[in-house]
Amino acid sequence: MALLISKKFNELTTTELYEILKSRYAVFTEEQKIICLDEDDMDYKALHCFFMENKKVTAYLRAFYDKQNPDTVKMGRVLTLVHNKGTGTDLVNQSISAIKEKMPCKKIHVDAQLTARNFYKKLGFAPTSEEYIEAGIPHIDMELFL
Repeated sequence: MALLISKKFNELTTTELYEILKSRYAVFTEEQKIICLDEDDMDYKALHCFFMENKKVTAYLRAFYDKQNPDTVKMGRVLTLVHNKGTGTDLVNQSISAIKEKMPCKKIHVDAQLTARNFYKKLGFAPTSEEYIEAGIPHIDMELFL
């Protein structure tokens, strides 16, 4: 199991930030063909949780407080470059622990891609919306109460 690194934006090294952005591009732009501005200014306010292996980010997510509900942390940009080895489960579970420690809240919200619905269900998240399209991909809102 990889050891989670969790840092606020101003704590990231330039190398970590560069590798995070490369990983996000590889998954969301190259693999999933999502065309949108990835740099949405939420990174400045986020807790960045990631695994590094051989100086490369292999799994990543970010967490930030919901503007409308300060008791809720939103988790997004969830990705893994390593598949079918439990990396995603390790990432989310360790990140939930980091969020509990560094970002006190009552629940964690994720705009889950519909194909990941069962993955999040296994981790304790429950659906809270109907399906909708975001960035051309079917999604569903899910929440984990802490």
